[in-house]
Amino acid sequence: MTSSSTNDYPASLNIDYEGSGRNRLTVFFRIITLVPIVLVLTGLQTLLFPVILMVLFRQKYPRWWFDFNLEVTKFTTRVSAYWMLLTDNYPSTDEEQSTHLTLEYPDSGQLNRWMPLFKWILALPHYIVLAFLVTISAILVMVGWVIILFTGKLPQGIHNYIVGVNRWSLRVQAYAFLLTTDKYPPFSLD
Repeated sequence: MTSSSTNDYPASLNIDYEGSGRNRLTVFFRIITLVPIVLVLTGLQTLLFPVILMVLFRQKYPRWWFDFNLEVTKFTTRVSAYWMLLTDNYPSTDEEQSTHLTLEYPDSGQLNRWMPLFKWILALPHYIVLAFLVTISAILVMVGWVIILFTGKLPQGIHNYIVGVNRWSLRVQAYAFLLTTDKYPPFSLD
């Protein structure tokens, strides 16, 4: 798909690139510093699934539930960016920080009430490709960890790739699980 088709997708993500001067100490102990914030995040993740029932039976996506899911998704993205060494900012529970995520609120007339029953099946090709891309990302995070420890800088190519995989994953999540769009996600890192 071309980049123009990805620019108009109702879910977008960008994470600011932090050049040199990374905090090598927090990078070294990143796995330990993640424990408290991951516990908070784990508790919030269980609250994302009732929207399936709302769209299916009420054909409605209440604005307050969308806003809640949006904030949880933004928080999850900040935690992921921290874990994947894209930022040294400890994840805030409410501030945007260096992650810029948008999800468009769906008009209730735009969503097909029966799509939640099989969207996750339609997204299977994405899961397969993303499994491969996420594996590469995990390797690049480990390589980036070593590079940052020695140079104090994550190469921009590694940063861009990991952000691209997160962007693709967000689009699939918006389609198959957050149910904010019926538009099929593009196969693209852009």
